[in-house]
Amino acid sequence: MSLQDSLGRSFQYLRVSVTDACNYKCTYCLPNGYKPGAFSNSVLSLEEIKNLVKGFASLGVFKVRITGGEPTLRKDIVDIVSAVRSQKGITQVALTTNGWRLEKIAQPLFDAGLTAVNVSVDSLDEDTFLRLTGRNELKTVLAGINKCLQLGFSRVKINAVLMKKSTFPQFSFFQDWIRDKPVAVRFIELMKTLENETLFAEEHLSGSVLHNLLLEQKWSVAPRAIADGPAVEYVRAGSMGRIGLIAPYSKDFCAGCNRLRVTSRGELRLCLFGVGKQSLRHLLRDETYDERQFQACVFESLKLKLPAHFLSQNDSGDTSNLSVYGG
Repeated sequence: MSLQDSLGRSFQYLRVSVTDACNYKCTYCLPNGYKPGAFSNSVLSLEEIKNLVKGFASLGVFKVRITGGEPTLRKDIVDIVSAVRSQKGITQVALTTNGWRLEKIAQPLFDAGLTAVNVSVDSLDEDTFLRLTGRNELKTVLAGINKCLQLGFSRVKINAVLMKKSTFPQFSFFQDWIRDKPVAVRFIELMKTLENETLFAEEHLSGSVLHNLLLEQKWSVAPRAIADGPAVEYVRAGSMGRIGLIAPYSKDFCAGCNRLRVTSRGELRLCLFGVGKQSLRHLLRDETYDERQFQACVFESLKLKLPAHFLSQNDSGDTSNLSVYGG
């Protein structure tokens, strides 16, 4: 079996949020910090995550990204990685993290089968990092990244939100930093949510600006793999690292969509900036888990997937902030 929508887009990539909690206060996401809600403690259990991934693997998914909030806030994060990787058909397991625990747990995560790591680093300057995240932990985060490189993860990527006044002026620092490091720094165009309208108006910069700069500086577009996410990556002679660009406001951005999302409470989300979600949780308990029923529910839900989001029409769907659905 394989997952396809009405437009023929295939879905082999699943993003699973394991918590919506986060210990950082990033200006573009949770500037006032995480506020626990009424259902904060009802996150998916280890067994529910295992059944969830088993079900999607039976539908042809082979890449799973574990997200948050901040997924390493979960004490069982290593067990989660092991459970995901152990499912038949799953060959790639990635983790997106702010890196605060990475140096300490990189080895057990690697041993559990984690294959790739994405770390959020919006600045290589300590003062700017503190201003953007509310945490004075840049050195700790960079040490975690170095640990991952030493261990030999297949891919180590850095996520930096592209902002006019904060990250774009420091672009040259990132270029220098990756000259001798086999990492990809992916600049993500700032996306408007229901809670960051003021910041968006001040800081949004079109991804085309960075694209044009990269071409001027002799970077060229690298080939894509089938399960790659939305980033376009650029390579240049003399640099071990790559530059990536995720530009959700660009034309036809959604044409190559290959991923689905499940929230930390077991809700299938067809688009980060869509509206509504379909609960799968009642199908994930061991005593009720039925693979055929799970597959039927996913197939039926996929019929509702739209051709594209409406960000360019100033419509963020019902996305209040990025931590809610795992970014």
